[in-house]
Amino acid sequence: MRHIISVLMENATGALSRVSGLFSQRGYNIESLTVAPTDDPTLSRMTLVTKGNDASVEQIVKQLNKLIDVVKVMELSDYQHIEREIMFVKVAASNMEACASIKRMADIFRARVIDVKNKMYTLEVTGSPDKLDGFLETLEDHKVIEVVRSGAMGITRGANALKI
Repeated sequence: MRHIISVLMENATGALSRVSGLFSQRGYNIESLTVAPTDDPTLSRMTLVTKGNDASVEQIVKQLNKLIDVVKVMELSDYQHIEREIMFVKVAASNMEACASIKRMADIFRARVIDVKNKMYTLEVTGSPDKLDGFLETLEDHKVIEVVRSGAMGITRGANALKI
């Protein structure tokens, strides 16, 4: 089962390494990982996605809570939440028909063209992982040169919050 875990932690050297080390020690893969400072510059928020059964992920959450740099842990999968990723896709357009097709797909998926150079379109798409996967599927007839994805970011809906 897919789990999204948010970690509020000290913005300190080595904190990310200790968290990722915890996963590797237990033989778990981190599918995606995003980290950035919060509104408090002394704290960072990490969002990671992993797969595993509920019991093993519960153990990981308990171990995360024991790390010295970790302030708070929340498994977003346990709450109603909003999840988004950002993706950049570079696509080659061999002719005018391909250009028109790429622009149509971008419009349908509410993607933005952020660069055009030498018959290359760079597109920015934001949405759920399924939406981003769907967008890539629609580009199968085109030559996709490069794909960069941020990984999941998430926040709970309503009053629940990952705050001190």
